[in-house]
Amino acid sequence: MTVPMGDLRFDEQVAVITGAGGGLGKQYALLLAARGARVVVNDTGGSVTGDGSSVQAASVVAEEIRRQGGAAIPDGHSVARPEGAAAIVDAALDAWGRVDIVINNAGIVRDAPFEDMTPELFEPLLDVHLRGAFHVTRPAWKVMREQGYGRIVNTSSAAGILGAEGMSNYGSAKTGLIGLTRVLAAEGAGHGIKVNAIAPIAYTRMLAHSVDTTGKPDDPSAQAVLDELVGQYLQKLEPARVAPVAAFLAHRDCPVSGEIYTVGAGHVARFFIGRTRGFYSPALSLEEVRDHLDEIRDEAGYTVPGGPADEMSQLFATIMSS
Repeated sequence: MTVPMGDLRFDEQVAVITGAGGGLGKQYALLLAARGARVVVNDTGGSVTGDGSSVQAASVVAEEIRRQGGAAIPDGHSVARPEGAAAIVDAALDAWGRVDIVINNAGIVRDAPFEDMTPELFEPLLDVHLRGAFHVTRPAWKVMREQGYGRIVNTSSAAGILGAEGMSNYGSAKTGLIGLTRVLAAEGAGHGIKVNAIAPIAYTRMLAHSVDTTGKPDDPSAQAVLDELVGQYLQKLEPARVAPVAAFLAHRDCPVSGEIYTVGAGHVARFFIGRTRGFYSPALSLEEVRDHLDEIRDEAGYTVPGGPADEMSQLFATIMSS
């Protein structure tokens, strides 16, 4: 798969970026604007746990873009409610009459061990990360279908894909976004809309909060060594090193859809959903599952189904060949 050579620009395109008042979202906004995009900089200006609100953070980023010769407007609406999300998209339409790109980046954290997880900690994460992406994408989707073009980038996380202690709320929301990404990629294929997900690794307010609230060693010397190692590692995780991947997935030349890319410190890789060859028995029994578990789990010869139909085809092929 090749991509045409030359500078990648976004001239005349309009991008809506949520959570763009700082961290990753700010870097996305700055990069797209520097390449010609007109940007709606959305951010509620709240804390990393979702408390408080102020349009100041979004205004500062929008003003920085304008000082550099770009076009941007700030927006302080929350993605957590349909009316707020619709207002974000309307801001783009009112200012420039179109929406070409949506980067769903807004997020909060409220970590807790599962035994301490409550609906009050769980639901707001779904509201911002998963429902927020739905609320923003839905009105933008209508515009993109009508114009026959669109790019959507959702924000997943290794905390959901791989699992992380104390993040059942965050991980659930982030993995839900994988399902949303895959479905929208399938539905958008015939309308010029491509939808992908990014799983960034960057030192942002959310990561800093998670690091600071992680349990500390009892030994002060061990803690000092850990702090030094963490500090050296985190210095490499600049949000600006993630932005090129988000921007590429949002670009007209992006050739893929429905995929997940992890990026951190300048390294890019793809996460994918694989299926092992497995074990087949027409009269499958409980004991056979036990006795053939190694074969079921064996990753040799795995496949990467493109969708449910591909998986069903593989199943039928196995049945017929046996």
